[in-house]
Amino acid sequence: MAPRDLIDIDRIFHEPAVADYPRGREILARYPNAERIEVPSHWNIPDLHGNAGSVEDWVRIKRSTLVLGVKKGLAMRPNGRSAHFIAPSTSNGCAMSCAYCYVPRRKGFSNPISLFVNVEAVSAAIARHAGKQGPLPEPDQIDVQAWVYDLGENGDLSVDAMICDNVRDLVALFRGLPNAKGSFATKAVNRDLLAYDPQGRTRIRFSLMPARIARVVDVRTTPIPERIAAIDDFVRAGYEVHVNFSPVILYEGWEADWAALFDAIDRTISGAAKDQLACEIIMLTHNAGLHAVNLGWHPKAEDLLWRPDIQETKRSEGGGENLRYRTGWKGKWLARFKTLLAERMPYCRVRYAF
Repeated sequence: MAPRDLIDIDRIFHEPAVADYPRGREILARYPNAERIEVPSHWNIPDLHGNAGSVEDWVRIKRSTLVLGVKKGLAMRPNGRSAHFIAPSTSNGCAMSCAYCYVPRRKGFSNPISLFVNVEAVSAAIARHAGKQGPLPEPDQIDVQAWVYDLGENGDLSVDAMICDNVRDLVALFRGLPNAKGSFATKAVNRDLLAYDPQGRTRIRFSLMPARIARVVDVRTTPIPERIAAIDDFVRAGYEVHVNFSPVILYEGWEADWAALFDAIDRTISGAAKDQLACEIIMLTHNAGLHAVNLGWHPKAEDLLWRPDIQETKRSEGGGENLRYRTGWKGKWLARFKTLLAERMPYCRVRYAF
């Protein structure tokens, strides 16, 4: 999907202090014809968050609306799964519309991109934290030699980079941190990132699933074959490139579809890409509230996502109630998934599976 098709900003909600920051002024200047609406907080915009009309307007809002704010909390959160630490986000929300996305559960269901303009403060906080860590004591499932900071927990940095240079600045930051790496997952191929010169200090994780399922649930994202085809280009550009098999959705015929995807990856990527490849496997987590919203704008996706016959309610770490595949059976399905992967891509190390 071309940037113009994904993003065409004509309305900007912004906190009062945004214009005090160089990045804020740059973004506002990039969209001189956009309507500007001052709001006290990016977290509380009645026209966006919880608006009853947002379901019908979901895609239009994501394409045309941008929120600008100043990041307040700059603390690092321990993770221990995909990364060692979750860094303060430079964005929240997304222009894409994946039907299973958890972010809208927290901030209102029509949640377009919110960008934070104080990227210098975020970068300085990461640098201070990394400086206090010293060397990674020993190799672990996350990395063999560096502390890894997840940069894109609440958005997609490949899309953010279509709007401003926050991502370029973060890649440059990690280029100068000898004991740390940045990491983010993406469902978009933005070839502008190929010029960022990461020098092996940024890990990009392309999220992949069977293409016919992605066409239903990965709304407004880069097609799966294009994501696979981009892997070699990003390896050559100096990124560490991993893949996220995420989410793994169970349905009649899922094993054959995933086997075909593994075969397609194996046929497409080079030996150099295979030598450095690792993956994360994340089984689907769903939510009753999101199910209700999806029924209003994309009910076809719910035929795949809402499976109470094989799902059960689980309380998340954040205290919310989500739906996950049933205990016991989930472990068996995950084991089968790993077996399929090992048969077809034995070189692909599993870093994390959930």
